[in-house]
Amino acid sequence: MMPKKILLATPLALLALATPQAAAGQTAPLDSLDGLTGKLLRYEQRSPHEKLFLHLDRPVYLSGETLWFKVYAADGTHARPLALSSVAYVEVLDADRQPVLQTKVALQQGTGQGTLVLPTALAAGGYTVRAYTSWMKNFSPDAYFHRSITVINTQAASGASARDSAAAYDAQFFPEGGHLVRGLRSRVAFKITDKAGRGTAAEGRVLNQRGAVVATFKTQRFGMGHFDFTPAPGPDTYTATVTLGPKRVLTQPLPVAAEQGYVIRLDDTGADELTLTVKTSSPQPEPLALLAHSRQQVALAAKQMLVNGQAVFTFKKSALLDGVSHLTLFNADRKPLCERLYFRAPQQLLALTAQADKPQYGVRNKVSVQVAAPAPAASLSMAVYRLDSLTTAPGLGIDRYLWLTSELQGTVENPDYYFTATGPEAAEATDNLLLTQGWSRFKWEDVLAAPKPFEFLPEPYGPVIQAQVLQAGTRQPRAGINVFLSSPSRIVDLSVAASNAQGVVWFEPNRFSGPREIILQTDAGQDSTSQLTLLSPFSTRYAAGARPAFGLTPRFQNDYAKRHFQAQVQNAFGSQYRNRYASGRVDSLAFFGKPDETYLLDKFTRFKVMEEVLREYVPGVVVRIRKDGFHLLVTDRTNRTLLTENPMVLLDGMPVFNINKIMAFNPLKVRKLDVLDGRYFHGPAVYNGIVSFTTYKGDLEGFPLDPHVLVQEYEGVQHQREFYAPRYDTPEAAKSRLPDLRNLLYWNPDINLTGSTAKTLDFYTGDQAGRYLVVLQGLATNGLAGSRSFVLDVKPAL
Repeated sequence: MMPKKILLATPLALLALATPQAAAGQTAPLDSLDGLTGKLLRYEQRSPHEKLFLHLDRPVYLSGETLWFKVYAADGTHARPLALSSVAYVEVLDADRQPVLQTKVALQQGTGQGTLVLPTALAAGGYTVRAYTSWMKNFSPDAYFHRSITVINTQAASGASARDSAAAYDAQFFPEGGHLVRGLRSRVAFKITDKAGRGTAAEGRVLNQRGAVVATFKTQRFGMGHFDFTPAPGPDTYTATVTLGPKRVLTQPLPVAAEQGYVIRLDDTGADELTLTVKTSSPQPEPLALLAHSRQQVALAAKQMLVNGQAVFTFKKSALLDGVSHLTLFNADRKPLCERLYFRAPQQLLALTAQADKPQYGVRNKVSVQVAAPAPAASLSMAVYRLDSLTTAPGLGIDRYLWLTSELQGTVENPDYYFTATGPEAAEATDNLLLTQGWSRFKWEDVLAAPKPFEFLPEPYGPVIQAQVLQAGTRQPRAGINVFLSSPSRIVDLSVAASNAQGVVWFEPNRFSGPREIILQTDAGQDSTSQLTLLSPFSTRYAAGARPAFGLTPRFQNDYAKRHFQAQVQNAFGSQYRNRYASGRVDSLAFFGKPDETYLLDKFTRFKVMEEVLREYVPGVVVRIRKDGFHLLVTDRTNRTLLTENPMVLLDGMPVFNINKIMAFNPLKVRKLDVLDGRYFHGPAVYNGIVSFTTYKGDLEGFPLDPHVLVQEYEGVQHQREFYAPRYDTPEAAKSRLPDLRNLLYWNPDINLTGSTAKTLDFYTGDQAGRYLVVLQGLATNGLAGSRSFVLDVKPAL
């Protein structure tokens, strides 16, 4: 007999659901459901879901131009700004998924901003900008932020379109729930894409081994669709032939059908009702559990007994959470059997408003845009760029990303459609999208397994620098070795860490920004056989996906030439403004705080021998000469004793373990000498006082380094470049003869709004008439995200 349909309850913590009635009687107890919800909750608590969104200033660039961006870090569960990480890693990948540019950006309170200067030699092509944090590296690279851009090299145009052939197209087939089972009718979704990953129109047939047609299909929106199909019992295999046009046919085998298993089917059965039907090839009664979860939050949970090979779950759409929901079916052993996705458009978005003060503008006119966002507080960014034949692709809104595209695999074509379109066609297109591009950030095996330590930790206080200590010759990891990290500077900063069982050390240096020279070393007196290797912080895993679209079009040659001319003019007359950086506060205090003694050597008689300097001016340091040479002993003034071992001696922040070398150093190169009296505990190390020498330039002044020291260029978080745009607020400025052919009129990543108070943003048009797109993105502290865009018309001068 068929079991009755059940209506699911909606509490978030479902510890004791009422057992539903079925025609065959009471269903068997299924205690594993409570365990599933609890384990998912614990997994969410120990593995916060972090998402990044990048607002890029525009979609198309010329090589040599600057790419501006703002980073939004959000809690993937509630979409609120998340301050878990203080560093975002941003890369530009080529069509082969190899990085051509990499940078680190500082994050504060969930936002950050940065730039990437595209090299003039960068080949024309389609590229991908991706971003992630250290914490996100623990999960699939599909969860990283990805955005396609186009780069045009007008000085060396290349990159013609690939040959137009069936081999450049792809067809994929996805049984609903994940499996085909012989003898059971299934819904099979499909997606047909071109070489650039865009959906394309096609139709096709499904053939069995004997060539008989068992199903037909035809694409709907964006190259997707579905058909019903029942694999016959026996060893039959099935092949789909896809017709893309005249003399263009693609052949693709269907997934192999299993002899035994489960299939599910989700149907829209009412204005606010969904029905999930489960079928299996086994007639044995079996308890099942259904869990509906979204962003690691449980919305629905139910038990049901499988009777005569079928079970039916019915529930309200309104009971599901906003965004993409995962409907996962489990057996009594907590094994996931099938999964199905459903999208519920968010009920509330950030209602951004933006309005220009005029319907149109002339060249070199002032533009005032008033923006507002009804939220307690919101962080926004705004770009204004020129629309032409090369810049037509719509941008990705932060709300579309957080609620839909970040939860799916691959690139979603025209995500706006799924938020704005209504009616049966839109519902069917959304269903096809979820059937073909489903993805889960986590694996249920990880949720149900015993907790394991994560490989990558968050970076709440700045970039973490990692290195590995290996035994020279054998390349075996060495544990328990103290490694010192320094970067020569007038600001004394030293980090020390002990290697773990894998020989890895972690450093969290302060004030680490811009390109720097770093020095890694061990104490040669205690360890002289170790080899140090600096580890890259960038991820080496890449999401699978279509190559970014690109192909030079002959009919756009005039546009390429025009953009080339504009870029040359801007480089000639505006290059002096390209590398302006915002000034920031610099904390000049040494890592050990305020020293007990400070000596500015220019205030004393200068000696040419370091021994004389220490003996004459520094009573807190005692110089001793033994068989192996010089030793320095610091007076512990607190305990009124003389420490018996050498102190930590620093030169511009770099440890010097050979006292003879520092005593041979020319004191005329030293500007300042600091002494810390008494023992100092620094991570795993203990220093018998600190003696710190600082040169005039903070660059070691030619001090000879030990051979085993590792010296390497390393880039911290990037300095913040200022966006420059000319202002024509005086008659003289408006009449300037300097040409202004900017395509990017305005970029502001730091717009902060509070409550309903509006803010007015001013900028000036250039010398190019045309249509300009204003793009506004924003995220509020309460988790509401929104985007807004409109067009400005600039008329030529009369």
